[in-house]
Amino acid sequence: MPIPVHALAHRPLTAPAVAELIALPTAPHVPDEGDALDAEVRQRGWSWEHELVCDSFRTGYGHVLCSSAIPFGRPDARHFLVFGQMYPVDPEDEDMTNGPWLYDIMDDWQRQPGWSGRRPGTDQDCESVLAQAAQAVTEHLGTAPERTVPSSEAMVAGPTLTHRVWRTSTHALVLGPAADNGPYGYLSHLQLSYTPLTCGPDLPPADDEDGLSRWISAHVDW
Repeated sequence: MPIPVHALAHRPLTAPAVAELIALPTAPHVPDEGDALDAEVRQRGWSWEHELVCDSFRTGYGHVLCSSAIPFGRPDARHFLVFGQMYPVDPEDEDMTNGPWLYDIMDDWQRQPGWSGRRPGTDQDCESVLAQAAQAVTEHLGTAPERTVPSSEAMVAGPTLTHRVWRTSTHALVLGPAADNGPYGYLSHLQLSYTPLTCGPDLPPADDEDGLSRWISAHVDW
């Protein structure tokens, strides 16, 4: 039976957007501030984003990129490309006390160019968004995910959704739900994380769901 969510906003992930993300660590290094940084942001068709996620970027493909450092030419940086935002049902908020301000935030996401929304929605709607995004990653990499595992309650609020894992020679790509660690309360991102493999040990076997959950957490948490 479908599990309800209060709201879902998203913009489809594309193979070119995935390619841009994967190329960031090997791009020419750009200083942390100054004219060179501003020029790089403009040249890419990006802009600064401080409302949806603090100190992030809006890419030319319309997604929100969060990085642990200025993202250009930094192999050790952690990158999180947000292509969806979910407001799950909170069983401890039956009176929808948080509804008015959380719906306002979801409105902000849905109003972004190229984004669309559903209100209410279900976990199946979220899975459809993730499945489409997985096709984009597979199209760019030319390979199916190495691991597919249900999300953990300890990792993210809301219904159980699917995490998918790919690896390059240096980085892990994890596609799925992730906690929204900003000042937003009970919301969750749908995102593609691109983080160095050094964030965690070797990828656990496919039948080790607990180990996979820990490995994913090590790569998608700040």
